[in-house]
Amino acid sequence: MSLPEEIPTALIVTLQMDAHAAARFTGLRRTYFPPERNWLDAHITLFHALPPASSEAVLRDCAEAAAATVVFPLRVARLHFLGAGVAFALSSDHAVNLREALSHRWTSLLGPQDRNWRGPLHVTVQNKVHHSAARRLQAQLEAGFTPYDIGAVGLQVWHYLGGPWRLLASFPFALQAA
Repeated sequence: MSLPEEIPTALIVTLQMDAHAAARFTGLRRTYFPPERNWLDAHITLFHALPPASSEAVLRDCAEAAAATVVFPLRVARLHFLGAGVAFALSSDHAVNLREALSHRWTSLLGPQDRNWRGPLHVTVQNKVHHSAARRLQAQLEAGFTPYDIGAVGLQVWHYLGGPWRLLASFPFALQAA
């Protein structure tokens, strides 16, 4: 007997990073994230909770946005304290403008967290720990840290399944301007 497929409770849209950066951040996440809570590889969340019933519009809009976007750099700018964890803060006007353009298309779909987003875009490598452990990791990672660039290579749409995520679609950016 097979188990019933889990029903998604939300759609999540992420900015896909290049494979080298994804492997590096996922390695840090596996090292520092509590294993009983780490169901995901490293990711850059653009939208946290869009309604699953809007999947057709979200997929269409992501496909259109990705087709009109060229691969671009993201600056890994600094460490960002989350209170119960640590993230790498990212800076990119291009990424913020892309998020803003999508948010204008989806105004009626946005919940409070997505509507009130203030940034920064980030990659979480630790969460759900005591703040003192997070401060220690932040200090450790800051030692010798120098800002660097990674590549933004596409958009991904995920089903949120109450903890784990399931990939619904990937939309790569163009490698060069048309």
